[in-house]
Amino acid sequence: MKLPLLLTLALCLLLPPQTHAAAPPNILVILADDQGWGDLSIHGNTNLSTPHIDALARAGALMDRFMVCPVCSPTRAEFLTGRYFPRTGVRGVSSGQERLNLVETTIAQRFQQAGYATGAFGKWHNGSQHPYHPNARGFDEFYGFCSGHWGHYFDSPMDHNGRTVQGKGFLIDDLAEHAMEFISRHRDRPFFCYFPANTPHSPMQVPDSFYAKFQNASLALRGTHPNSEDPLHTRAALAMCENLDWNVGRLLDKLDELQLTQNTIVVYFSDNGPNGSRWNGGMKGIKGSLDEGGLRVPCIFRWPGKIPAGTLIPQVASSIDLLPTLAELASLPSPKEPQLPIDGVSLSPLLLDPKPASHPWPEREIFSVSVSGAKLSVSARNSRFRLTPSGALYDPASDPGQNHDLAAQHPEETQRLQDAVARFSKEVIPSPFLQPEPRPYTIGFSESTSLPADEGVPHGTIRRSAKAPNCSYFTHWTNPSDSITWDIEVGAEATYEVSVHYVCSPNNTGIPLECRFENLSTSATLSTPNDPPALGAEQDRAPRHAESYVKSFQPFVLGRLPLKKGRGTLVLRALQIPGNEAMEVRSVTLRKLPQTETPAPAP
Repeated sequence: MKLPLLLTLALCLLLPPQTHAAAPPNILVILADDQGWGDLSIHGNTNLSTPHIDALARAGALMDRFMVCPVCSPTRAEFLTGRYFPRTGVRGVSSGQERLNLVETTIAQRFQQAGYATGAFGKWHNGSQHPYHPNARGFDEFYGFCSGHWGHYFDSPMDHNGRTVQGKGFLIDDLAEHAMEFISRHRDRPFFCYFPANTPHSPMQVPDSFYAKFQNASLALRGTHPNSEDPLHTRAALAMCENLDWNVGRLLDKLDELQLTQNTIVVYFSDNGPNGSRWNGGMKGIKGSLDEGGLRVPCIFRWPGKIPAGTLIPQVASSIDLLPTLAELASLPSPKEPQLPIDGVSLSPLLLDPKPASHPWPEREIFSVSVSGAKLSVSARNSRFRLTPSGALYDPASDPGQNHDLAAQHPEETQRLQDAVARFSKEVIPSPFLQPEPRPYTIGFSESTSLPADEGVPHGTIRRSAKAPNCSYFTHWTNPSDSITWDIEVGAEATYEVSVHYVCSPNNTGIPLECRFENLSTSATLSTPNDPPALGAEQDRAPRHAESYVKSFQPFVLGRLPLKKGRGTLVLRALQIPGNEAMEVRSVTLRKLPQTETPAPAP
């Protein structure tokens, strides 16, 4: 007998809904650049207001003692791999030292292999050329820049999947627009969106609408050492942090608009301590330091309905923990191929059930490494103490300024941490770490490869436009005996079109220019001037000390070189200098030509 229709509908409403496998969670990782622990109002800084990041923390879990590296690219390497950065080939922040070894599997590759759409929008800083480029490290889409410093934050040239394009507006706003577009485009499939912001890293540039509040503001809270604080720099950094908070709000609003909030894990953290002396909870140390203030940063997890709101995680944790944590939260399948050992641990038990009785959490040490030339220093942190490279022992919770050395009072704890540092140094830091074999820059692993000035070596009178190699260009080229060289490895036999991105005044044109690789060369005369002004000073809110100002460099096609696989030195020379100096050089680009294009005969 058939039931009446109304009765059937009523029974259907009373029955439990059909269960389906939960959709994989989306991932949004936001990485601030040079933002200290104290640069958030939720941590007590009344000099600024960060309502969106604060709300993110209140809706999820706030890590109380989260440690990273003292500078940018090592932290990024640890996030990408779950491994301490000395294992990964990363040593520094420029001149190729930031490149992540190709044997490493990145977090993006893990999610990509699990069927996620992957995108990165911002500062990469772990290698420029393929196969080090983000598109070759697991990211389907990349929009941003690959070096550590960028000299101008308005209408900046950007890398979009290996091609140079023109950005629009304030850089981080532009990055956020592309990240939101990526999220919108992939709303119907799981996505892994990495948003490594470029602020509040110098140069200290920020739109008027955000700077107006701080231009003449008094600073109620000052740095640990007020005499070393630059108020101009601090005001600009605070304005940049409020702009960053606004962009975080836009990303979160986009998740709300697309009804993706409930099934998106959001992670927010920074790559090192503040890039200047400003209020940081009384902690000793800033960016570049192995003290608490240089290493402790904000870290927030939000996953509505999964991570209890208002959770404070007191256990010490680190950037190496992010990959295993997100992999477990997202239930990623185990990799099919054998993987390099992971140093981090999954924090998911602490996040999903933060009651202390639910899971005993073992004591652990977190290690932090600093490299300066041939000198290597290691600091260790456990749940209570920090051991400095000099052997001093501090309790940062009760003594954030590290004024009272407790090593004599706690000799056993001091010895235990010193032994742990010795084991770490032996196991994790490879013997050639301080004097590694030079690695060439890779050519031919993509259609077009750029060799920027920060990766070249100047000879003779040529010098960089600024102290920091990143974003610099070569200038003061006054002698025909001068040259610029790049150590390269050609990965694909082909004919390459060689072009130079240059600036040259009308008085200095007519330069016969040669590019040589081993016994092959191509040459042409540079006759077209390109003499734009340097940009950046007009937008600076505080004097810059590292970044170069920038210019609008134009490409000059020098000719073609038929190159075979192998390693050698690429040399750029001016055979004559008719004027006062040769051109200024931002980069050399080698474009692999299709076989249908007939190469010009080599001279």
